[in-house]
Amino acid sequence: MEAKPVKTNRRKYDAEFKKEVIKMIESGRSVSDVAQSLGIGTNLIYYWVNRSRKKSPVQQTKSADLFDEDKAALHKRIKELEMERDILKKALGIFSR
Repeated sequence: MEAKPVKTNRRKYDAEFKKEVIKMIESGRSVSDVAQSLGIGTNLIYYWVNRSRKKSPVQQTKSADLFDEDKAALHKRIKELEMERDILKKALGIFSR
């Protein structure tokens, strides 16, 4: 006796639903929490998230560029403050004589 393969119907999710799930994950909810509340497998959600990250590398590079610009501006401000501190130290030494 040969067992017949059971045909399972796959659920299809539209792009809007996938975007909402990805927004939930990016807002800080855990994948397992979202999967359990929506009745979806965690592997499917991980697949959607990874695929969306691969599709939008431009957005990631923009945020990385903004981070680098902020970092450079902060380093510049640190140098200015260190220079001001050194000047004040020298002035204190001169006036304390």
